Amino acid sequence: MKPRKILVVDDSKLLHRMFEMMLRQYPLVHAYDGQDGLERLAENRDIDLILLDVNMPRMNGLEFLAVVKADAQLAKIPVIVVTTEGAEKDAEKALAAGAAAYVKKPFRNEDLLSAIEKLTAAA
Repeated sequence: MKPRKILVVDDSKLLHRMFEMMLRQYPLVHAYDGQDGLERLAENRDIDLILLDVNMPRMNGLEFLAVVKADAQLAKIPVIVVTTEGAEKDAEKALAAGAAAYVKKPFRNEDLLSAIEKLTAAA
């Protein structure tokens, strides 16, 4: 099933523009840190996929993920962590916190699109 709306939570404006070009077939909602992401989730109840960076100001990605996974309504939304944190322990930490997939920056477009397709095909 194709996502109805994707929330992008990343402090890089360049990455937001890249996602706009790469994911033209999906409606995107933009947030620039975890706190902003929570506000966008409250305003957009039809988000059904989250692309999440880890290193951000105010509220980092793992803090955001913990809040999302603690909320019964939001916990069902799959989260793909897209980050420069590439050590195996970082991926394990994100997956243990509830992320459905982990993609390391820089990434190939095909890798991210494949992760999205796998998650949405399973839904």
